[in-house]
Amino acid sequence: MSQKLKNKVAVITGGNSGIGLGTAKLFALEGAKVVITGRDTETISSAVAEIGNDATGFVSDVSDMSSFAPLFQQIGATQGKIDVLVVNAGTMLTAPIAEMTEEIFDKVTDINYKGAFFTIKHALPYMNEGASIVITTSTVSDKAFVEGSAYVASKAAKRALVRVLAAELAARKIRVNALAPGFIDTPFLAKSGYTQEYANSVRGFFEGAVAMKRAGTVEEMAKGFLFLASDDSSYMTGGELLMDGGYRDL
Repeated sequence: MSQKLKNKVAVITGGNSGIGLGTAKLFALEGAKVVITGRDTETISSAVAEIGNDATGFVSDVSDMSSFAPLFQQIGATQGKIDVLVVNAGTMLTAPIAEMTEEIFDKVTDINYKGAFFTIKHALPYMNEGASIVITTSTVSDKAFVEGSAYVASKAAKRALVRVLAAELAARKIRVNALAPGFIDTPFLAKSGYTQEYANSVRGFFEGAVAMKRAGTVEEMAKGFLFLASDDSSYMTGGELLMDGGYRDL
């Protein structure tokens, strides 16, 4: 490995499964001191063991605003300043707008947008000058997804946040970018409470709709996060790396 993140402290929210876990594993191989967060103690423990390379993990619920201050105090005390922050934790809940409840809307926005916003707010005092923030958005943040009104809006809000924070944090030389995945082969839908039948139907739709006619892989997304986290993207801020197999723009 090229050790592009050698001795850098990298914090990945939602790093206990899927894209987050794949990214954590690659970052560790690239020399980073990896810290992951997630809501479940058991999956955090197994993910830390899988990542290896002295990775650490903390239980934290991004929908609980009171959890952020103690989380970053712990990270600061044990790891020092943060060089890379990957804001990846998220959920997907869908419904036609006529059937959308306030409970569903709040759950989606509390995790996907409000959680991302306050993760960054509380992390900033512990971040080094010249650090990199990468926020997971989605290809659908700029394209219609039927019954996805709350989900799509939450991802679009994060894309807007990237632009604002890139300008606001430039004085500290902190770069802020987004990675927008398409449909990726992960247990994300099952973790969000959907049946396997529904997950298969979503997969079938996206595989048919993208130019490459397949789902993306966790390993492919991890390479995108590595690019945005490392000095390879040193002249990029406020941008979005679209990795959707040719869905949005074709």
